Amino acid sequence: MGNLTGKVALVTGGSRGIGAAIVRRLAKEGAAVAFTYVSAPDKAEALAADIVTGGGNARAYRADGADPAALRAAIDQAAVDLGRLDILVNNAGIYVGGPFEEVTLEDYDRTMAINVRAVFVASQAAARHMGEGSRIISIGSNLGERVPAPGMTLYAMSKSALTAFTQGLARDLGARGITVNLVQPGSTDTDMNPADGSRAEGQRARMAIQRYGDASNIASIVAWLASEEGRFANGAAFTVDGGANA
Repeated sequence: MGNLTGKVALVTGGSRGIGAAIVRRLAKEGAAVAFTYVSAPDKAEALAADIVTGGGNARAYRADGADPAALRAAIDQAAVDLGRLDILVNNAGIYVGGPFEEVTLEDYDRTMAINVRAVFVASQAAARHMGEGSRIISIGSNLGERVPAPGMTLYAMSKSALTAFTQGLARDLGARGITVNLVQPGSTDTDMNPADGSRAEGQRARMAIQRYGDASNIASIVAWLASEEGRFANGAAFTVDGGANA
C-alpha cells in the first residue's frame, strides 16, 4: 500500500456505496481524500472520522452535483484545505427508470444535471488545480454500452455521454500530462441495487459470472488508474460487470 502517498483526491458522491468504497481505498493507498455528499451529514462525517481514526486524512463537503456553483466551491475549497488536487473521481449519479412514455422532463433535467453536467463542471473546476501526473476518473455504467431491457433509456443515454467526454478530455488535457478514464460498473451490491433485491436475479442471469460485484472491485480499478502503474491508460473505458456485456 501507499501508492498514492502525498496525493490529494476528491470523490463526488463519496459518502455511500461505490463512492465510499473508493474514498476508503484511496485513503488506504495514502491519499488525502475529500468527498462530497448531498444528504445524511452524520454518515458523511462518520466516514471521514473513521478514516482519520485509522491514520488517514479525509474531509467531507456538502455539495449537490445539480448545483454547479456549490460543486465548484467544494472543489476549490478542498484544494485550498488540502493544499493541492491530483485526482478527481466523478462518482455521483442517480438512476431514473421506467416506461419511456412516463419519463418526465423533470426526470430528464435532473438525470442529465447530475450524471452529465456535474461531470463536466467538476472536471473543469478540478483541472484548474491539476498538474503533471494528475488523474480524472469518471464512474459510468455498463448500460452506457449495452441496454439489455426496457425502462433504462434515460439512464443509459446519460452514461453513454461519458464515453465521448472521456475521449475528448483525454485529448484536451493530454499535453499537460493529465489522464482521463472511465470505469463502467455492472451490477454492484449497494443500497441502490442490492444483491438480494427484487431485480437481482434477472441481472445475475445476464452475467458470465453470475454474481454481483462488490464496491471494492470498482474501487480497486480506480486506485490502479490513479496510481503510477496506471499512468499510460488514457481516454479508455474499463467495463467491470462480471461479463454481462460479453
